[in-house]
Amino acid sequence: MRRSLLTLVIAGTTLAAGCGVAEVTDTGAVGAAPTAETTAVRLGVIPLVDVAPVYLAQREGIFAEHGLEVEAFLAQGGAAIVPAVVNGEAQFGFSNVTSLLQAESRGVPLGLVASAAGPTGDPEADYALIEVPDGGPVRTAADLAGRRVAINSINNVSDTVVRESVRLAGGDPSTIEFVEIPFPDMAAAVSTGQVDAAFLVEPFASLGLAQGLRSVAAPFSEIDPDLTVAGYFTSDQYAAENPDVVRRFADAMRAAHAYAQDNPDAVREILGEYTSIPPEVAAQLTLPDFQTDINRDSVSRLLELGRQDGIIEGDVGVEDVLPAGE
Repeated sequence: MRRSLLTLVIAGTTLAAGCGVAEVTDTGAVGAAPTAETTAVRLGVIPLVDVAPVYLAQREGIFAEHGLEVEAFLAQGGAAIVPAVVNGEAQFGFSNVTSLLQAESRGVPLGLVASAAGPTGDPEADYALIEVPDGGPVRTAADLAGRRVAINSINNVSDTVVRESVRLAGGDPSTIEFVEIPFPDMAAAVSTGQVDAAFLVEPFASLGLAQGLRSVAAPFSEIDPDLTVAGYFTSDQYAAENPDVVRRFADAMRAAHAYAQDNPDAVREILGEYTSIPPEVAAQLTLPDFQTDINRDSVSRLLELGRQDGIIEGDVGVEDVLPAGE
């Protein structure tokens, strides 16, 4: 089994999501002016709460302290970000772990360099929930068998974790019909009966609850309270040619995540700079855990579940997407 070049160029250093077709929109760089020693890089991200540390790192000068000028661009999913990283238009990107494992299994050489956000570990208060109409027939995740469930991207991390929540509750996920619906439209689809349930992440999870929906499962926390759901990645080629830049970016993201974890009010405030989340909603939503390290065991679990559900095939192992020592 091929070991990713990424694991070789960052050995000895502690490093730590949905896909859909989207247009890329430049947001511009924010933060300290570059110096002669500063390396300029582009980073593709998705407009989710998860990537708030990127914008905090720009505002607080964390990237500048690590000799980086980071230009972030927004896309709706990995279908836009992965090609940009592979062809060199961007040096780093954000993706869920399942997408990276799928890419590796198809011969696209990518690897994680830093962890992104993860679950709170509390199924009663998490940032990603399966929601259903209050008072309806679905009382637990097991009742989702044979029903229509909305997810943002089919054959990806969303349906993998929904299936596992159903299994853990004693149900049969093989009869679920998944329906691909954008996050902003999911709550309405549940309320009108277009689907029976939806897997929502913040801020849409809180908005769904406010509209009268009810949570029956928190898949990320149920699978692993410290689940590494997503992370920041680069190509094996860029890592091999620029190991120092990769190390500095990974160090900067760890520092940014530590800052975000310690400053939740700053996270809520920064959301308005790259999302359309209103301040009053940002003040109420449940924040994820901003992890500083990759949970290797949880990556193995996602690989196992992906293989079990038939969405990850081919010769791929955890070591292909993780830095050495993780």
